[in-house]
Amino acid sequence: MTTAEPTLRLARLSEAAEIARLSRAVVEYGLRWSWRPERVAASIRDPNVHVLVARTDDHVAGFAIMRYGDEMARLELFGVAHLYRRMGIGRRLHAWLEKCALVAGIAEIRLEVRAANRGAQTFYERLGYRKLAYLPGYYQGREAAIRMERLLRCGAGATASQSSSGGRRLAR
Repeated sequence: MTTAEPTLRLARLSEAAEIARLSRAVVEYGLRWSWRPERVAASIRDPNVHVLVARTDDHVAGFAIMRYGDEMARLELFGVAHLYRRMGIGRRLHAWLEKCALVAGIAEIRLEVRAANRGAQTFYERLGYRKLAYLPGYYQGREAAIRMERLLRCGAGATASQSSSGGRRLAR
């Protein structure tokens, strides 16, 4: 295990392959690989996307990909290497992105997580996310997802509750 404090910064194009490999190992396991290096690189180049990395011991210990819209941001991909979990890296990555979203005037952040991944759901709930919908077959028609959201601004609740969840609403 490492004791080095991770450094957070925007990803470089040269890190796209490493981020994609880590995604394959910790997020996309058991599925067809969709976040290949080319897709990660396209996100790094996209002005409406932040690709954030946590680097420690000369490795990408964690990463996050967030796409920004006018009122809503979508956390598209988020992962921390097994060796670096429970060290606060995920919380730091999320806090950095949330601060950027607030500065940009974003009202809410949404994400999808595997329905079977209770650990990730608990992590997001501790960060203030709530479950919105159950999405059967969301992941390549093979696995269900839970859509979650975190409201960032007062008054965002009316917008969020009126919007379509794209799946079965979950009880609150």
